[in-house]
Amino acid sequence: MQSDSKPIDDFARVTTGLLGVAAGVRAEAEAMVKARLQALLADMDLVTREEFDVARDMAAKARDEQEALEARLAELQQRLEKLEKPARGRRKST
Repeated sequence: MQSDSKPIDDFARVTTGLLGVAAGVRAEAEAMVKARLQALLADMDLVTREEFDVARDMAAKARDEQEALEARLAELQQRLEKLEKPARGRRKST
């Protein structure tokens, strides 16, 4: 019985060792792929998520300011038209 378990124990040790090596190879391959992808992305001159979020927030703020200025301009144009109407009426009657 002891002689039967020795080959099984040896097989288990070899299998465990192979699994450890495979895990190490996998981790090393993942690290290499990640490093290569980061280098490729850096060469492509892409922005980070943080930079994108900052730019998006700036654009939203600029859009809000533009809309507020457009509303203010429309209001001022209406006021100017109201002021010009009586003046035009006076000029025509004199």
